[in-house]
Amino acid sequence: MRIAVELVPKTYEHLQEELTFIQRALPAVDTINLPDLMRYDIRSWDACRPVRDILPQNSPIPHFRSIDINLKKPLPFAENLLEMGIKEVIVVTGDPPTDMSKRVYPTSCIDAIKKFKRELPEIQVYAGLDPYRSSLRSELEYLERKQEAGAAGFFTQPYFDLRLMDVFQEMFEQSECHNMPIFWGVTSVVGVRSRRYWETRNRAIFPRGFEPTLEWNREFVLKALQWVRERDSNIYLMPIKVGIAEYLDGLL
Repeated sequence: MRIAVELVPKTYEHLQEELTFIQRALPAVDTINLPDLMRYDIRSWDACRPVRDILPQNSPIPHFRSIDINLKKPLPFAENLLEMGIKEVIVVTGDPPTDMSKRVYPTSCIDAIKKFKRELPEIQVYAGLDPYRSSLRSELEYLERKQEAGAAGFFTQPYFDLRLMDVFQEMFEQSECHNMPIFWGVTSVVGVRSRRYWETRNRAIFPRGFEPTLEWNREFVLKALQWVRERDSNIYLMPIKVGIAEYLDGLL
């Protein structure tokens, strides 16, 4: 079982503070996910270096957006990844910038995975798994295509209901991908506006008893950890709108 925490690299100072807290208070964490968000200056692969410095035993996993990748040119960050000894990455499609100030490309997630495997065969590539995107059957078929392209495992969109996790896992075990590792996502949704965002933008499903409070979210982390432990799987925890200490202190 692997336990990952997703940290948004807003500034190097903020990232170092969060990593230091993990080093001191969350010894069970062995993996750090690093999303690549265009509104911040630090790229995901550059954020791997502080992880290496502060948590040398942890595995940093930078995110890459397929729409940022030009299929006609070599991967510009390949040398950096190899120099830092990065063994794993996540490839997602990504959302185009609202003002189109940054150039993007019509590169699909499938094509981006193939390019990574062709140019960096020593690096494992994880892909996204979104149970809310369409039907569960369609999502499983999409996962099988990602597997054929070279994906080594999957990171899910965050779940808020163990029953939905049960349903998807049962279907996943019947697919061609059944032997591949999954990192089950859990995030903090605190406040009515935050819940509305997840329901509207990501089409997330919340259980009837959900409460947009820190207490409910912390309790769900414990339930999800137990669920994952019983299935010998993996989990990633994503603090949003709350500090990492506020969200996870005392739970790991």
